[in-house]
Amino acid sequence: MTKISICLLMLSVFAATASAQGEKPNPFIANMVNQVSARRIEEDIRKLVSFGTRNTNSAQDNPNRGIGAARDWIFNQLKEISISCKGCLQVEKQSFEQQPTPNRRILKPTVITNIFAKLTGTTDPNRIYVVSAHYDSMCADPADGECDAPGANDDASGVAAVLEMARIMSRYKFDASIIFLLVAGEEQGLLGSTYFAEKAKRENWNIEAMFTNDIIGGVITFKNAPDRQNVRVFSEGAPSNETEAEAKIRKSVGGENDSPSRQLARFIKETADIYSPKFGVKMIFRRDRYLRSGDHIPFLERGFPAVRFTEIHEDYNHQHQNIRTENGKFYGDTPEYVDFQYVANVTKINIASLARLALAPAKPKNVVIVTTHLTNDTELKWDASTEVDIAGYEIVWRETAEPTWTNSLFVGNVTSYTMKNVSKDNYFFGIRAVDKDGNKSVVSFPRPALR
Repeated sequence: MTKISICLLMLSVFAATASAQGEKPNPFIANMVNQVSARRIEEDIRKLVSFGTRNTNSAQDNPNRGIGAARDWIFNQLKEISISCKGCLQVEKQSFEQQPTPNRRILKPTVITNIFAKLTGTTDPNRIYVVSAHYDSMCADPADGECDAPGANDDASGVAAVLEMARIMSRYKFDASIIFLLVAGEEQGLLGSTYFAEKAKRENWNIEAMFTNDIIGGVITFKNAPDRQNVRVFSEGAPSNETEAEAKIRKSVGGENDSPSRQLARFIKETADIYSPKFGVKMIFRRDRYLRSGDHIPFLERGFPAVRFTEIHEDYNHQHQNIRTENGKFYGDTPEYVDFQYVANVTKINIASLARLALAPAKPKNVVIVTTHLTNDTELKWDASTEVDIAGYEIVWRETAEPTWTNSLFVGNVTSYTMKNVSKDNYFFGIRAVDKDGNKSVVSFPRPALR
């Protein structure tokens, strides 16, 4: 064999071995995952349903019915969680007056209130991860504030998941900050999340990832579906805020499947493979479902990586329906159609993914693939991390038609590396940071550069 062939064989064996071994579960994260309670999630869903309706246009001053009652209950839940962790959460209401909307889903000036709790990071508090759900609901008419709109799956399931995450994760410390966000006005046009995302952009918040959990109830009419033990994670390809210059580069070298949101989706799938081997992630390479949208979209439009979690199958007889029975068939989004263990399984993947992100270093910055010369080597460069516990960097790569990273190589605490006789024309590459405890960041995809 030639020296080149031997080098390629050794590199291939090492990479395949590294990929096959994978990452072992971190006991710290596994302990959090094991605390998720389907019983507590069920209690929260049923409590949210008990408010009758949570439509954004419903009563805000009735203590028992309407969005105001739901708002106050959620706020008090987060305050109680903060008390139990000795004030570790910064709990806030974020209110604004929404004027009537062109889509006629808001008919008069209406106060919309988001509720969030921030768990501040210890060493890198300005790096933020957001996990969200919307607490408003609707029946057939999104402007109807009087009809019964229990919203058990859409989206009490997501709210219960976020509250469960806050309960569990507030007991621990992380390098980066985590925001547990519950928004209103989603059914009227993503109004609450748009307000929050715009404020974050205007104030230059460093949001490195955003998850929204919307319709994660695992509707029981599909309980026997063969792919039941999965949750969909939607992620966009070409970034919503991509500039014309960035689009030109992407078209020339590829990368349609390597947006920051796609890297986030791959990270979540990888996490599920480690911490949830019996309940997995099905990556959907599109921004959202046909004719639908979610609270991750305002974040995407402002340049923040974001994904959507949604149950693997949806039953539209139990979404956005007036409660009724017609021809012996029941319509309505009630708790009887929610699989609480399914919600718990989705919650576990959220917790594990958030914990891995917030414990790991920030993803590498200014990653480039050097294109100075025509060569069969691949030269990569990136900025050094400023974090004190950095151990080094891992190069990952895959063939261009593969959906996930298939190979990896730890290259040490360096800021450049050349893959000898591995052509950049034949593979996609990425770089991730690794700390001394083995925590790995999301992958950064390189842009081409002459030096």
